[in-house]
Amino acid sequence: MKDTENSIRLQLRSLPEKPGVYRFYDESGTVIYVGKAKRLKRRVSSYFNKEHDSAKVRMLVSKVRKIETVVVDTEWDALLLENSMIKQFKPKYNILLKDDKTYPWIAVTKEPYPRIFPTRRPEPARMQLFGPYSSVKQMNTLLELIQEMFPLRNCKVLRKNDRPCMQYQIRKCAAPCCGLISEDEYRDNIRKAVQIIKGDRKEVVRQLKDEMMNYADEWKFEQAAEVKKKLESLENFIGKSVVVNPSLTNLDVFGTDEDDESVYISFLRIVDGSVVQAHTFEVDNMIDRTREDALWAGILEVRERLGGVSPTLIVPFLPSIQPVGWEFQVPHRGDKHKLLALAVHNAHFYMLEKKKRQDLVDPERRGLRVLEALQKALGMKVLPRRIECFDNSNTQGEDPVAAMSCFIDGKPAKKEYRHFNIKTVVGADDFASMEEVIYRRYHRLLEEGKPLPELVVIDGGKGQLNAAWKSVQALGIEDRLMMVGIAKRLEDIYKVGDDLPVYIDKRSEAQKLLQHLRDEVHRFGITHHRKRRSKTSIKSALDDIPGVGKVLKGRLLRKYRSVANIAAAPEEELVEIVGTKRAAVLKERLGRT
Repeated sequence: MKDTENSIRLQLRSLPEKPGVYRFYDESGTVIYVGKAKRLKRRVSSYFNKEHDSAKVRMLVSKVRKIETVVVDTEWDALLLENSMIKQFKPKYNILLKDDKTYPWIAVTKEPYPRIFPTRRPEPARMQLFGPYSSVKQMNTLLELIQEMFPLRNCKVLRKNDRPCMQYQIRKCAAPCCGLISEDEYRDNIRKAVQIIKGDRKEVVRQLKDEMMNYADEWKFEQAAEVKKKLESLENFIGKSVVVNPSLTNLDVFGTDEDDESVYISFLRIVDGSVVQAHTFEVDNMIDRTREDALWAGILEVRERLGGVSPTLIVPFLPSIQPVGWEFQVPHRGDKHKLLALAVHNAHFYMLEKKKRQDLVDPERRGLRVLEALQKALGMKVLPRRIECFDNSNTQGEDPVAAMSCFIDGKPAKKEYRHFNIKTVVGADDFASMEEVIYRRYHRLLEEGKPLPELVVIDGGKGQLNAAWKSVQALGIEDRLMMVGIAKRLEDIYKVGDDLPVYIDKRSEAQKLLQHLRDEVHRFGITHHRKRRSKTSIKSALDDIPGVGKVLKGRLLRKYRSVANIAAAPEEELVEIVGTKRAAVLKERLGRT
């Protein structure tokens, strides 16, 4: 191990302060990581000269046995070379671009009379490809339009025939097999269809209008009527597919969203105000990488798949590298901002759909994912598999009680819920009540030798949190659990000793888990408090009356339903139930309450 460290140190000294790409090799000589750098020496040395927070980075560094570098002229060259090497070597610790499923493409075959059809198995050598399409419905609508406008063949093998088939009779095919359409005319139809697929629909509209007018000038009205039908079909399609201002054309839009595991990149290609292509990528396994790295992974993937990108790119933030000939824009209002918002929404929806699919396959995965997010947000050393939440309740200082809800592995464990009647506190003192309940709860667990929860949540602000923490300190268990408070008004989360709240996205699953805990303890505590308050009101009215025991009290309540009804009942009626003396005492005592 000492020899390895010395070898790495020697390699680091010889690295240049220039842009380039570096490769890390393990002991078997396999490339395990490829990265780019503006200054190779500074970037590569940082892996070995500091302690990293990420366990993945620490694992990567521990496996490095050899470093190789390639010097280039610019950061842009480094980015392109890095992307190429990642695809070549497929390193274990690099960004992994995933589609999560096979998307369909539109294929145009390379033969004398080409076919146009959808496919999920693209073969670039045999066909011209357009896509991929994230919406099958969108792709099929486009194919239906093309079939309606241009009668192209759909048979897989073209054979010469004497008679055309049924497809010709219903005007779905021009019957090239029978020589009823020339190859040049058929090719012209294919050219127009490809223009429509690419989104260059205005040009096709112009061509069709010229064609229609030429037929009309030559008095070929039947042919002009046929072209008019095509024109109407195309204009109807364009009207339905425009999502923003038609003057916006030749734009590529990239929206992003992310969770703890991946960054999601949604791509939209805009031509004449319409979305002509859409795709979403998941960028996974990011080691020591930024959101910009993920964005570039998506841009370069689009560039490779589609043979280039538009000169104008709408993005959520400006990247540090801006190649010549590319214009990056971050719109904050107007139609371009709407397109960016649409792309971000697509990325977010893709992320939610992926999580739903994972949860259906493995329901326990969701609970674990939420707990890991909560652990990260609170900076916990251990996963909070058991969480207990406490809340106080009283009515104008009377009947003080407390309740505890409990979640195990992110789910309510209702058998573990507990009620507490406050014993040592007089009046409405929430701080003292919380201090008592926390002490009683965890003193008992310690006596019984039961495990403590990893996380304790106090429903209240910093005052109640600090009161509860006094009991934790008195029991000497400060190092065995974490305690946080959830403020009632803004639902901010506070840790012991911190003046500022912990930042947790209010829409996140971690925040919703804490809110669910709080809502459960409210529900459970209110139910108990109402029962106790009801018992207290009955006890104060009847139980202190001499001669009225449990049996008589039950008989009276069954007949009159409430203490108020008993007080309002005629004394003669009460005499029949409890006798003359007790009836007189009841009327006297209840008349005073």
